[in-house]
Amino acid sequence: MMDEATLPPAAATTPATADERPPIELTEAALEALLFVAERPLSRREIAGLAGTDRDTVDARLGDLEVSLRDRGLRLVVDGDRVELATAPQGGALVARYVGADAVRLSPASLETLAIVAYRQPVTKTAIERIRGVDSDYTVRTLLHRRFVVELGRSDAPGRPFLYGTGFDFLERFGLTSLEELPALDVDVAERLAAEGGEPITDPMFEGGSALDPEPIG
Repeated sequence: MMDEATLPPAAATTPATADERPPIELTEAALEALLFVAERPLSRREIAGLAGTDRDTVDARLGDLEVSLRDRGLRLVVDGDRVELATAPQGGALVARYVGADAVRLSPASLETLAIVAYRQPVTKTAIERIRGVDSDYTVRTLLHRRFVVELGRSDAPGRPFLYGTGFDFLERFGLTSLEELPALDVDVAERLAAEGGEPITDPMFEGGSALDPEPIG
């Protein structure tokens, strides 16, 4: 038996790294299967790396998949650079009955706070409280616990407070595929919110940073 020192050069090399693995054709079916088994949202960069392909190909396949799913029981949900599959709103009642999940009821204070976060993210708790005019610590913590709101990063303001935004659970619960589907605000409300929030993020919690600017697929 030959030891490693006597092996031909090709046989003595280390196993291929992830970057050296042969590429896999990223078909629409393969992409759907990948997102179906993923236990968390995947970034476009991750998908490209797994398939050994480029970003343009990933964007093209995501666009194809989005169109194919329009009349089916799943939807492609987009939050910035990350994507995942979710059940379509039309099947929500039946799915909820199967899993035994009751609809989450939010208090008026929680709904008001969630609306502020959704339309003005990334936003600090201090900015939320200035808009609402009341302490919002408990309400923000409740929304974080229910995963309607997530920590996106930190602000450059003194004390470097957390910046909050909406996550995938918010999109899924309200039957949205991206933040672009949020209803338009009344002019007066929009002007009031425009005075607060929208702060730059430092130390982002997620790859791609903020959920403020959802990236279109098509």
